[in-house]
Amino acid sequence: MTDRLSRTFAACAMAHRAALITFVTAGDPDLDTCARVMDSLVAGGADVIEIGMPFTDPMADGPAIQAGNIRSLGSGTTLRKVLAMVRDFRVGNQATPLILMGYFNPILAYGPTSFAADAAAAGLDGCIVVDLPPEEDAELSPALAGHGLHLIRLATPTTDVRRLPTIVSGASGFLYYVAVAGITGANAATADDIGAAVARIKAATMMPVAVGFGIRTPEAAAAVARVADAVVVGSAIVELIGAASIARANDLPEQVEAFVASLSLAVRSARAQLAAE
Repeated sequence: MTDRLSRTFAACAMAHRAALITFVTAGDPDLDTCARVMDSLVAGGADVIEIGMPFTDPMADGPAIQAGNIRSLGSGTTLRKVLAMVRDFRVGNQATPLILMGYFNPILAYGPTSFAADAAAAGLDGCIVVDLPPEEDAELSPALAGHGLHLIRLATPTTDVRRLPTIVSGASGFLYYVAVAGITGANAATADDIGAAVARIKAATMMPVAVGFGIRTPEAAAAVARVADAVVVGSAIVELIGAASIARANDLPEQVEAFVASLSLAVRSARAQLAAE
């Protein structure tokens, strides 16, 4: 494929580095501020942006992202407004891949076919639907594929070698490895465990493997960047947004950009440092 997401992973591979995927909740703390934060993620060095679709019952999200959902929903964010925010982002940025991460109920209420058409027209590149297993995605998967959108699937520490072929079948873009069995931002897996899991997944698919959940610091991001194709950081960024929002900080985007720049530097230099050791 020659789409934005595939081009980004190919460019990172050519540069012998992992990609940095950053997560923010759409509309957190409000849509205007979130739009500025998205620009700051790019300025800080994010290769891919994941935007969370705020949801009232987020089963996989820990306290930080739950709080982001509450701030976003409280400011009136809807799925249609999220797609409008994506359209506005694309006016100034045609290069950075945007992935929507969320739950199936809002998409089902919107209508999977209409959602896929509107998401593609807005400029999204793919979706991660946390609570939609491969066996239940017949309504959404063909609709996304028909509009050139990736359906990115999740694997976890409990996904064994018998389950992996089902997970990767029909998936595209990349495979998202959830490094800990639990909610976002809570615990962290060891580098050895992540390395072994990535090797197991790579034996089952040619897709890039991104690793997320529990990665909160530049040091942790660098450790994952040595063994995975991409590093996903979410809760730490959402916590920063939450703290700045409570403090009514005028420099929230600048704070986010500085933190993401520290992550980006760590990710981009991780393999070179490993080779020098």
